[in-house]
Amino acid sequence: MTYILGLDTGGTFTDAALIEAKTGKRIAKAKAPTTRADLSIGLGEAINEVLATLDKDAHKKLHRVCLSTTLATNAVVEGMGGRVGLVMIGFDESSLSKNNLGASLNHDPVVFIDGGHKTDGKAQSELDMDALKTFAKNHEKDISAIAIAAHFATRNPEHEIKARDFCRDHITCPITCSHELSSALGGPKRALTALLNARLIDLLDRQITATTAILSAAGLDAELMVVKGDGSLINAELARMRPVETILSGPAASISGAGHLAALKDAIISDIGGTTTDITIMTNGTPRLSAKGARIGGWSTMVEAADIRTCGLGGDSEVRLVERGVGGGVMLGPRRALPISALAKTHPEITVILDEQLANPIPNALDARFVVPLFSGEPPPWLSRAEYRMALACQETEVSAIADLAVTRLALGAIDRLVARGLVLIAAFTPTDAIHILGQFKQFDTDAAKKSGQLLARQRTGAGKPQAESCEDLAAMVLNRLALQSGLSLLDAIHAHEGKSHAMSEQNPVLATMLEAAINNKKTDILSAGFHFHYPLVALGASAECYYPKIAKALGAELIVPKDADVAGAVGAAVGSIRQSTRITITQPADGIFRVHLQEGPKDYNDLESALTKAETAAIDAAKAKAKQAGGSKIHTESARKIDSINIGGGKTLFIEATVSATASAHSF
Repeated sequence: MTYILGLDTGGTFTDAALIEAKTGKRIAKAKAPTTRADLSIGLGEAINEVLATLDKDAHKKLHRVCLSTTLATNAVVEGMGGRVGLVMIGFDESSLSKNNLGASLNHDPVVFIDGGHKTDGKAQSELDMDALKTFAKNHEKDISAIAIAAHFATRNPEHEIKARDFCRDHITCPITCSHELSSALGGPKRALTALLNARLIDLLDRQITATTAILSAAGLDAELMVVKGDGSLINAELARMRPVETILSGPAASISGAGHLAALKDAIISDIGGTTTDITIMTNGTPRLSAKGARIGGWSTMVEAADIRTCGLGGDSEVRLVERGVGGGVMLGPRRALPISALAKTHPEITVILDEQLANPIPNALDARFVVPLFSGEPPPWLSRAEYRMALACQETEVSAIADLAVTRLALGAIDRLVARGLVLIAAFTPTDAIHILGQFKQFDTDAAKKSGQLLARQRTGAGKPQAESCEDLAAMVLNRLALQSGLSLLDAIHAHEGKSHAMSEQNPVLATMLEAAINNKKTDILSAGFHFHYPLVALGASAECYYPKIAKALGAELIVPKDADVAGAVGAAVGSIRQSTRITITQPADGIFRVHLQEGPKDYNDLESALTKAETAAIDAAKAKAKQAGGSKIHTESARKIDSINIGGGKTLFIEATVSATASAHSF
């Protein structure tokens, strides 16, 4: 009997599932809290609990370990990651306004230098090495990675390669080139994808290192694989270099797990985790791939992934009070917070602080909010002076009340920026605390959840009234808001699947009003309307049974929470396989010349068939090489040609462009 161990590291829990390779039967499962400061703790607990179910000799039958992770997705949604230097070759500053590139860059350094290529692969200007040298000198010590994007690098990567080689000699940090991640056109979008990859390298490297150390300590010799955003697998070393491909890794694994567990062909799948909710529509047993690349929150990338909609809403979403307006209310996410109930379980001393805050007759907007440091040693030297001082203050104790640290707006802003850099974690009231208050979940400290709920309930609305009469009423408000935001996200996913506006629900107050009325059981004698889903709603996640009955009822959907839904991502990781794709473009810069845009640079042919043959051979070879690099053996390839042309009459056609694609698939053992 051969075993496969699937692992899924989420923002809140780390899951493990052991399956039998031939039958896909789940043998054992385990859950452990994800320990953000040291991932090895939570991973180790989950792995060791599962391995304890095997006898000693059975360890030798574990052939592979497959890891799915939400770290990359969560980091993008929350705007976290290392400080990155962006090198834009042949672009001007207006490119930052496209595809949200400037917003994603935030305040990280960027340089615009001459160079890049034209659509035909010829240089549009000489690469400005002097500007590159100045950039390297100015930032050799204040960035953690570099992203390089050149104009039409997918038609000729020469300048990206030259810039990469120079930076490698002068700055000791990981470097990402945009042409290595995508062969599609669209410079700013390709630059964003490279930027995100560079920003995520350190995060994923730490997780892979932690996982490898645990497996080694357990005496396991199995190869570690990582789930990509399309649900396929790559080995750990390739994942270290291309972490952006693991965006939507967790939800992609959950889709595979949902299909495996529920045995459904058609379904709407919604996976609620601690930080995000991931929604996809499965038809005929498989989700479709996103034609435009993975979209996470407000970011649109060139990462090949399943067509999944990810929103910043989960069980650990930070609850924010609506302070303006007479009605008050709550909003959720997109930032994740450590639930107060979970913090109190590991640091019971915070209940004393909560009692002190409750004893104060005047509510403070920072009540029931704490900060937990995630770093050790000296803070990074590239922090601003205010951020550096705040990082040291946060490090003085394991947990600090924000009300004691942030006595000024400047200090509060420094904390927010440290959170964005992944150096500290906010602990605050979340939906997880709400379900503790209402008795639906009892894993953490219910008493602390109630005290923090009381502190929020007594905060004032714009009319000067308390936000809620009791902590129970506040908890109900939070769960109703979660149901509303979840329902709108589900409607958006359906509209997008049917080719309509992806934000139709949010822009349609009638739909939102109808859904809110259904959630709150509001009825009217004048008008009645409702929803009905034709596909069943499959809800995944440890808290799915708490949140989704209300959501499904409001949407008129049949709800299915499959057995082992709490470890669907781990199961999906275990049943994955290797799949790598390559695409090569052919253009016609002049009559009688067909230019094949290869990875090493363009090559010309005098007839289309010769160009297509070369492109097909190169695409197949590249896909096979990528699959082998990803850890595959017994590789199977498929290729396809697509020729775009216009009929100009008289039996003649005008060639526009051709693409040749190849896919290589394989098992990893």
